Amino acid sequence: MKAIIIDDEKRARHLLSNLLTEHCASITSIDEAQDLVSGVDLIKTSKPDVVFLDIEMPNQSGLDILEYFPNQIDFKIIFVTAYNQYAIEAFKLSAVDYLLKPVDTTELKEAVIKAEEAIKANNLNDQLNKLRDSLKQLSIDKIALEIPKGIMFASHNDIVYFEADGMYTNVQLIDGKQKTICKPLKHFVEQLERNAMFFKCHRSYLINLKYVDELVKDDGDYLLMNNQKRIPISKSKRDQFLEVIKETFM
Repeated sequence: MKAIIIDDEKRARHLLSNLLTEHCASITSIDEAQDLVSGVDLIKTSKPDVVFLDIEMPNQSGLDILEYFPNQIDFKIIFVTAYNQYAIEAFKLSAVDYLLKPVDTTELKEAVIKAEEAIKANNLNDQLNKLRDSLKQLSIDKIALEIPKGIMFASHNDIVYFEADGMYTNVQLIDGKQKTICKPLKHFVEQLERNAMFFKCHRSYLINLKYVDELVKDDGDYLLMNNQKRIPISKSKRDQFLEVIKETFM
């Protein structure tokens, strides 16, 4: 981890730097600044992982650091000061830790470990958020089907229809294969309710309109799919289906 020490006392900076070098192997580089303004400039150029920040300094308190980073702080702060009355204020700024001068070696090592864990947690959250964004993009055109050996991602265009089978759902694919999914039909109806190509024509069927060849009014109404599957359409859904057809094709 890259570290910056901001402290107006040169001796205090050097002492802390020596302690970090000797006892904290995870700290790989250390820069120093003598006041908050120069420290902020150093932060912006060197992009540290952790900043050891004195609170009581001439001209400006270390607690004012948020004024320079109003949107987001992408480094961890460990406050180091001789005055413990600042502790509550320090933690309101979400400091990783708070060390009193003279710095205790054990407390310093614990604070560095805590900062390292916080950084790892943040990195994991960033990775998870990127994964979520990727999956959201994927879900625009694909649906996740939980099959026995894992999860299958099927394009909406590859699905001919969903058929209820008790608490399971049979998914008929365009290539002729059928997958049985451990989810009720309701799950897919809700998941695809904003996709206009999928239509619930019967309590047991959710169809892809793209693959409907014909509405047959013979021996009970049914839809003939392009794979020759006859799918019943309930009376209440027939009128709705015809309305959609008129709006779309006529």
